[in-house]
Amino acid sequence: MSDLAPPNPTRVLGKSGIVASSMAWGMWRFAGRSIAEGRELVEAALESGITLFDTADIYGFDGSGGFGDAEALFGRVLKEAPGLRDKMVIASKGGIMPPLPYDSSPGYLESALEASLRRMGVGRIDVYQIHRPDILTHPHDIAKFAEKAFVQGKIGAFGVSNFTVAQTEALIAAMPAHGIPLSTIQPELSPLCLDPVMDGTLDMAIRHDLAALAWSPLGGGRIAAPEDNRARAVATALDAVADVQGISRTATAYSWIMAHPARPIPIVGSQHIDRIREAADAYKVKWTRETWYEVLVAARGERLP
Repeated sequence: MSDLAPPNPTRVLGKSGIVASSMAWGMWRFAGRSIAEGRELVEAALESGITLFDTADIYGFDGSGGFGDAEALFGRVLKEAPGLRDKMVIASKGGIMPPLPYDSSPGYLESALEASLRRMGVGRIDVYQIHRPDILTHPHDIAKFAEKAFVQGKIGAFGVSNFTVAQTEALIAAMPAHGIPLSTIQPELSPLCLDPVMDGTLDMAIRHDLAALAWSPLGGGRIAAPEDNRARAVATALDAVADVQGISRTATAYSWIMAHPARPIPIVGSQHIDRIREAADAYKVKWTRETWYEVLVAARGERLP
């Protein structure tokens, strides 16, 4: 049995030329804490080798308030410790506007981008992504927005989140006319959410040299604390590798994602310092084709054909 090659700790984000860590840290649950607590978490991620920080303007929104709170707290951390900015690649997202719910028109995206820059107190967002597809906006209009923001120096790279393969392909076709390539995609991906593996999303990422950022890589916590037969089967398959190699189940799940040839980037969502530090163990996991496929079979709930 041949071992699969482990991922490098750093990688280029698609065609952007931006080098970032092969794992990211996410701020979906970052809002609502003190500046000191926020800084502790940010520094723990950096100390663990994570340089890619994923946030969004909607993070912190609770249905009635809190829109922008995660970005605002991140901005307060960077204001207190400005030296941190040069150590990180900042990724943020816009395009969700309750109760619309989605708006990717150039005018709205321009205002959303400006608001994100202001909240974080930065002059540029390294990777800016549309959070969810707006069916009513033409891909060429999105491409025009991306080109303008890039030329103005407000973004370093552009991507999309939660787009289907067809929606992404349509946007990719529009991008060359506007001078900036699509560099990233952000699908939900975990051993409990195999859609990007099976529906062509990761194959598309390989074909077009897109960096795939995997959100909810632990299946919304179900891998750490399985509550149904499928999740328990996946946990057992992960544990078979984790226990032998002395690694946690969660770090093993991250490494399972990174073992795919598209080299997806798992977004660590934990807001606990020990869990953030533990994530770096993902680089230590050794996979064979047999053990990797055993997790896939457990996730599918049936043997492969």
